[in-house]
Amino acid sequence: MNWEQTCQKWLNFKELDEELRTQLESIQGDAKQLEDAFYKNLEFGTGGMRGVIGPGSNRMNRYTVRKAAEGLAKYILDKGGDAKERGTVIAYDSRHKSPEFAMEAARTLASRGIMAYVFKELRPTPQLSFALRELNAIAGIVITASHNPPEYNGFKVYGEDGAQLNLKEADEVIKKVNMVENELSLEVKDEKELIDCGLIKFLGEEMDQAYVEKLITISENPDLANDSGLRIVYSPLHGTGNKPLRQALNALGYENLHVVEEQEQPDPQFSTVKAPNPEEKEAFELAIRDGQKYDADILIATDPDADRLGVAVKKPNGEYVLLTGNQTGALLIDYILSQKEAKGTIPSNGIIFKTIVTSTLGEKIAGSYGVKVEDVLTGFKFIGEKIEQYHNDGSYRFLFGYEESYGYLIGDFARDKDAIQAAILAVEASAYYKKKGKTLYDVLQSLYEKHGYHAEGLQSLTLKGKEGAEQINALLSEFRRKPMTALNGVQVTVCEDYKEQIKYDFENDAESKLVLPASNVIKYFLEDGSWICLRPSGTEPKVKFYFGVTGEDDGEASKKLNEYQECFMDLVHHTLDAVKQTVK
Repeated sequence: MNWEQTCQKWLNFKELDEELRTQLESIQGDAKQLEDAFYKNLEFGTGGMRGVIGPGSNRMNRYTVRKAAEGLAKYILDKGGDAKERGTVIAYDSRHKSPEFAMEAARTLASRGIMAYVFKELRPTPQLSFALRELNAIAGIVITASHNPPEYNGFKVYGEDGAQLNLKEADEVIKKVNMVENELSLEVKDEKELIDCGLIKFLGEEMDQAYVEKLITISENPDLANDSGLRIVYSPLHGTGNKPLRQALNALGYENLHVVEEQEQPDPQFSTVKAPNPEEKEAFELAIRDGQKYDADILIATDPDADRLGVAVKKPNGEYVLLTGNQTGALLIDYILSQKEAKGTIPSNGIIFKTIVTSTLGEKIAGSYGVKVEDVLTGFKFIGEKIEQYHNDGSYRFLFGYEESYGYLIGDFARDKDAIQAAILAVEASAYYKKKGKTLYDVLQSLYEKHGYHAEGLQSLTLKGKEGAEQINALLSEFRRKPMTALNGVQVTVCEDYKEQIKYDFENDAESKLVLPASNVIKYFLEDGSWICLRPSGTEPKVKFYFGVTGEDDGEASKKLNEYQECFMDLVHHTLDAVKQTVK
């Protein structure tokens, strides 16, 4: 069935949601929009699905949500009666249609006899992970598109350990989802009927309290707030983090907390920012304004589903600077390990996880405390998977996990990145160093002096639609066909191709097998210790390019980073121009 036929099938469906029908009829004259909405089914991948809200098989709407939930239901039913009773926990954020999509998922599952626990109101993604484990549920769902623009929403699936589904489990669910031939034909029972028969239950304050009680256990110095005088400015960026973070900080005694008023309440349009992304300085403009007004020591912001944390700190000249995810991760590692070392509580088998595109600075810091760091593929599900593996076999004790894209986890009572946890420790570290007459910026500089000046960069290309997806795949294929051997006059020593799972050692003319799972990623290592990684985004129509360098000082590291980025992106654009001639 081609896209025109699929579109007509939707138009002919007599029970089509009236809002979707109106939207669909309004674009009947736009063939490009219609094709993009119907040329494929919205892809359900290893992390779930994410897309633009609207009518169509390639859009987020009640029917595609039902299809995803139907696939998950079949996966659960295959596990037997106990799995049905254990049920699924469902949370949602502040985006357009999030409550509606959460209920569509709950109705679909409950209509198949599977218990559905639904949060009464919007809640952070990490709280879903916690609640799933607390209730011993078989699976979890979060309706969110994280920090994507407001026109997006998504459907993330979690396994019984509280982490995003591992690759094997995800493949099983994907197969079940793809077996659903017609999303329009799925029947679900009435919400009230399912509530009355006990198959849909709502979660509220008791689960909130249990989560906050766990949050405060991650504190290394729970009495630190009493006389620290720390001044904090916080923005939830119109999302879910406001209540749980304030409750946790208040419980620990941090009373001097100012919340950015314009960004405090949930807003699906995220009307004060271009994108609700704490990785971007623009999202901190109002927090910086309030920080200057209240002379704040630390500024923090969480993204809409509160799994990513941004931190801004004060430089000696009084200017606030937004830390990168790598910098915040390094500071948290050093604070946690320094405090445990002082108390003699660093376990001999302690371990930290980071992704392959995360800075090596954290690894050097951990090494100075004798703590092992292990690399995983990009995606926090791989960290969650390793936590569970080592918890079960007892070989290592989890201490910290992080990725460069502002995701951190300290306490494994949640198994996904948790901005609430990270915010608590960032605030506590700021208070600790303030008592010593230092800022987090001062501490970061001392870490650079000890371990080398590290600089990291991220470039990306957005290539939308069917044609864009084909161009991204062709671009990576071209880099595989013609491997880069040098950049800006510096030789490439090693190339790691995670799709082929081969490590090419050019210096020794040798090949070896990579132990991590297959993924469409290429990583280059240069003879000066720098590295570059190419990776298509799993959630956006983008291909991303990661850079890491070191230098004798900040100036040298910044200069080297800029040169490598400029030179490599010239190569990328040249290669893409050639690719576009073959992909049309």
